[in-house]
Amino acid sequence: MAAAALARLATALLLLEAQVACEYGMVHVLSESGTPRGKDYCILYNPQWAHLPQDLGKASLLQLRNWTASLLCSPSDLPASGFGNQIPLVARGNCTFYEKVRLAQSSGARGLLIVSKEKLVPPGGNKTQYEEIGIPVALLSHRDMLDIFRSFGQAARVALYAPSEPVLDYNMVIIFIMAVGTVAVGGYWAGSRDVKKSMKHKRDDGPEKQEDEAVDVTPVMICVFVVLCCCMLVLLYHLYDQLVYAIIGIFCLASSTGLYSCLAPCVRRLPFCRCRVPDNSLPYFHKRPQARMLLLALFCIAVSVVWGVFRNEDQWAWVLQDALGVAFCLYMLKTIRLPTFKACTLLLLVLFIYDVFFVFVTPFLTRSGNSIMVEVATGPSDSATREKLPMVLKVPRLSASPLALCDRPFSLLGFGDILVPGLLVAYCHRFGLQAQSSRIYFVACTVAYGVGLLVTFVALALMQRGQPALLYLVPCTLVTSFLVALWRRELGAFWTGSGFAKDLPQTQWAPAPADSPQPPKDSDAPLSPQPASQEPVRSTVPPEQPQEPSTPEATEASAPAQEPRTLSSSTLESEGQTQAQPSPAAQPGTSA
Repeated sequence: MAAAALARLATALLLLEAQVACEYGMVHVLSESGTPRGKDYCILYNPQWAHLPQDLGKASLLQLRNWTASLLCSPSDLPASGFGNQIPLVARGNCTFYEKVRLAQSSGARGLLIVSKEKLVPPGGNKTQYEEIGIPVALLSHRDMLDIFRSFGQAARVALYAPSEPVLDYNMVIIFIMAVGTVAVGGYWAGSRDVKKSMKHKRDDGPEKQEDEAVDVTPVMICVFVVLCCCMLVLLYHLYDQLVYAIIGIFCLASSTGLYSCLAPCVRRLPFCRCRVPDNSLPYFHKRPQARMLLLALFCIAVSVVWGVFRNEDQWAWVLQDALGVAFCLYMLKTIRLPTFKACTLLLLVLFIYDVFFVFVTPFLTRSGNSIMVEVATGPSDSATREKLPMVLKVPRLSASPLALCDRPFSLLGFGDILVPGLLVAYCHRFGLQAQSSRIYFVACTVAYGVGLLVTFVALALMQRGQPALLYLVPCTLVTSFLVALWRRELGAFWTGSGFAKDLPQTQWAPAPADSPQPPKDSDAPLSPQPASQEPVRSTVPPEQPQEPSTPEATEASAPAQEPRTLSSSTLESEGQTQAQPSPAAQPGTSA
């Protein structure tokens, strides 16, 4: 068993070495008719055979010869006139890369392009073979070969070159702005919404004003969620072509709902289309929604359907996907709520382990040596559908590079890397408002998320491979939130969420606003010049109050008296309001 494990580990290390040795390059194709406009295609080459120039101006422009009818595995496959100063195209198969390139070099070829209908793999060899060969050899996809002959005909000239990759593409700036902006707006919106609901109960002016209730996440729900994520990821890895359309359909439904939730507050402020649907018995329309809300729902569904139909249009479909993705993340941040920092820590740490395992550990467990997370996020190379999962923010590469032509033309950031830290940001904002902390928790956690995302980009540039973003985002956000609570001496309340108004016993402080100012007034009554005229009024008010019906004015008048009492226990102690009678709300913070 130990020997088998070591052999498997050695094989994985060899695969990783092959991936490092392999590089992407470009083949620039021009027509022999003298047309100045050319086109670049992706190639996969091994620099240990021969290096390619980084500048197109320094690359030799040679004639391309279509020799794909031959496998070039024996001297009989060579043309009678040879490949003098040409770059032949040959089919892949039946012999090693070394045998093909050795025959091509002996026949005068200046390079070799091997056409592959399968997944492109690095053309490898041993050290002796590398020293013997002096011409570059690269793999070209069969689809690109057909496009070359369709666009330029059989008479074409090509140049092989490999421009250097930029350390970070400019599209990272766009991804950074979208991710940090979504976390900041979603955390602020969710925190403010929950605090307003806990401080006062608003009247519903219509069915459309009833907002979705937030769902508190429990430890059991976290464990079930992580198990489901693991199962779904493994199923997608093995049954990608069968499940990808189900995921696309779920995304269309969820993103249209999220877009409606985000645009509804803005539409309600518009001064037109306030008419309601007539009375009916339909499932949803019996609530008589406003016409403008129906138009908004149709618009959101239309946007989702347009993306679903044109999702593979790389030129512009990514804009719709990102817009729908941001709306979906905002909706989830508003709907899902972590009630305590303990729940936040559990969720982030479990998903931290999940992300690291499926990115860094699974390459040693799969036959191909590829990461399950990266393979599913980018789409398997052997997928028959060529579909991509939409649960990511994607921005095309803005700089001209081989990766923009090859299998990674987009930079991706998963929704989980936004939602998971965003739930902690929302909790920090909610707790900060209740604890009267001037939003220091919210600002610090949001800045920490931005710093963690920058560290992720730096690691991506240094390692040149997919990174689990939660590996850097979770420590930054969790440690920062913990240090802020420790610095403000609110760690106990922050850990248990006891600073929230719903956790404070109302029987202890509800009568305080009405009783505390009365003793001074009663003691000053004898000094008033008209004590007799005030006594009948005070004696007649109590019997009349029970007989009066409850009015909205009375409700609104009582609301301001409750708002000042939503302070945390630490704030009450600092103001000296707990000297007369200690509040039980301070006990959780003290015991912690």
